[in-house]
Amino acid sequence: MNGGLMRRSGGLLFSVLLVAGCANQKANDEALLHANASYAAVRDDSNVLRSAPKDVVRAGESLARAERLAGYWGTGSDPQHYAYLSQRYSEIAQEHGHQMLNQQRLTKLQLDLQRLQLALRDSKLESVQQQGKWLEEQILALTSVDTDRGLVMTLGDVLFDTGEAQLKPQANRTILKLVQFLQLNPKRVVRIEGYTDNTGDRAFNLKLSRERAQSVADTLVDLGVEERRVQVQGYGDQYPVEANASERGRAQNRRVEIVFSDRAGVLTGQREAQ
Repeated sequence: MNGGLMRRSGGLLFSVLLVAGCANQKANDEALLHANASYAAVRDDSNVLRSAPKDVVRAGESLARAERLAGYWGTGSDPQHYAYLSQRYSEIAQEHGHQMLNQQRLTKLQLDLQRLQLALRDSKLESVQQQGKWLEEQILALTSVDTDRGLVMTLGDVLFDTGEAQLKPQANRTILKLVQFLQLNPKRVVRIEGYTDNTGDRAFNLKLSRERAQSVADTLVDLGVEERRVQVQGYGDQYPVEANASERGRAQNRRVEIVFSDRAGVLTGQREAQ
């Protein structure tokens, strides 16, 4: 009878160990799955490999050790431990990659600003009077007269990447003319208005329209225009100039408008935000 009891006790213990082993194996598999996905993302990212090669190597070594341990029975939670280490090394490497990209973008923006500042200095003409007359003609050529709002200059969608607010280099020539015009007309102020088409989320469009207008304003201020002379407003998909039924119409609606004050600095015809 004692022998039968021992056999039943042994069978029960084996069942408990088997269940525990299966649960642990499942946890190991899940940990390895996540670690593999994280490692694959950094291993195939050239930016991450350049910015954090040691962390990528450590992630791969920890993952390899976790996979080896997972192949043995009775290793407990060791595979999970090394899988966790691998995933953390991957995350650290990815963060270093993001930091490097952000630094590269900042450096590019600083270089673009320096180029604009140099171009602004180089573009000065011998006679301020001649320059003022020439610039006024150039500004008038780029604007249209709106009886309700005064003089308006339109910057088209081609000066921004899709869904982005940063001005492209193609805008430099127009921005330089605008800066010089405002420097030679110190009483004038401008209101910069951003617009989008009606594609996508309305809240996102409103935010993008304001950010694009702000990008133009920031560039003017960086190039020497006093901040108090620049107002910013975003309208999203309100006030379209064309129907949004075609790509041509939508492209016309994706714009930034610069509204000029009169010579005394009075701005009129501000639109209501709906």
